[in-house]
Amino acid sequence: MDTDAPIRRAYRWRAPPPRQRAIKESPVPAPFAVRPRHTLALLAALALLAVALLPSGAGAEPRAPDRELSVMSYNIHVGIGEDDRLDLQRIADEIRASGAEVAGLQEVDRHWAARSDFVDQAQWLAEELDMHVVYGANLDRDPLSPGEPRRQYGTAILSDHPILSSRNTLLPRPEGGEQRGLLEAVINVRGVRVRIANTHLQHNSAVERAAQVERIMELLADSEEPVVLTGDLNAVPGSPEIAPLSERYDDAWLEGGEGDGFTFSAANPDRRIDYIFVSPQIDVESAEVVDTLASDHLPLVAELELPGRLVGSQGSRAATEREGAGS
Repeated sequence: MDTDAPIRRAYRWRAPPPRQRAIKESPVPAPFAVRPRHTLALLAALALLAVALLPSGAGAEPRAPDRELSVMSYNIHVGIGEDDRLDLQRIADEIRASGAEVAGLQEVDRHWAARSDFVDQAQWLAEELDMHVVYGANLDRDPLSPGEPRRQYGTAILSDHPILSSRNTLLPRPEGGEQRGLLEAVINVRGVRVRIANTHLQHNSAVERAAQVERIMELLADSEEPVVLTGDLNAVPGSPEIAPLSERYDDAWLEGGEGDGFTFSAANPDRRIDYIFVSPQIDVESAEVVDTLASDHLPLVAELELPGRLVGSQGSRAATEREGAGS
């Protein structure tokens, strides 16, 4: 090694440290500055924007579903069929098979006579079908023997749904015809109150039918519940005496039935005299005439839909306490 050689030192180049820059925060531009006094206004605006972006109906109260109700109108001829045989069981079987939840029945005996074995037909049917019942006695006679029940003839309403109140009103008979009536029952169909009305008009006088319809219109005019009117009106469609009913209410057969809808006589039907009328807010899904010889009339069944918006609505108008042996 040459010790006399000049000594060279190794140098490594290093980059100079970066110059430190003073960073100065820029103020928030005035339009975006949030000042305390504007906070509430901003939150309100954001809330309105959020509601506007929601899907349609998302902020509305949930609406109760519509309630289905199956209704029958049936003149049972006190249980005597076209074969002239008394058999109330056949009537019960027809009601059960139809699936009717409400049945407006005409020509119903209550301890009336031997023709019906002095049976309380309304109560018998209610027990057989496990339904609630109210009865309207349009004819009311003393018993044949002291201590026995009064002999009555009239109409009945059977219901699967609770009966809240009822009344029976005798209708006018200006020509001295048979006493007729309008039986009403307010029922509760899964939260919706409905007024069921049932009648049987005079068979041989248009004058009496007109007077009876006029009174029915008065009785039902102030109903706080939607109305379902069942009945043997003894008048064909288009008859002047029942025109007021067609003007206020919807004819279930025209709304949901097919064909002529004849209901009398059961053996040879050639006319439509049995009806179900409903308030306009009730929809008619279908209507059917049932083919059976259990009576001299054919039963009419309508499938109805009650508006869900009426769920929970309470009417202040109350009818008289329900009569008879309702259960």
